[in-house]
Amino acid sequence: MQSLELANIYLDNARKTTDPYIALTLCHDTEVSLSQASRGSKRLKLPVVLEGISVAYVQLGWLLKNRRLHHESEAFYKKAEKLGYVEKNSVNRQTRII
Repeated sequence: MQSLELANIYLDNARKTTDPYIALTLCHDTEVSLSQASRGSKRLKLPVVLEGISVAYVQLGWLLKNRRLHHESEAFYKKAEKLGYVEKNSVNRQTRII
């Protein structure tokens, strides 16, 4: 799914940048792409894609938490839980989304 791949690119770049404003913009772009991917995968009933999206939301939360944006990070953790992410899955948060 293209929007999930695009989210992955945004997220990778957000991790790499040292500029906090660029990082936040890339995180927003990641969220928009994930939202599009989520709508498409729910409509097509693609649980594997939904799992990838929930992992991406956890990765966004982790990134924002490390940048001391705790309120924003919690919102992404909640989105991941809503999509069915379970902490016991123990995701390596530095890996690709898909």
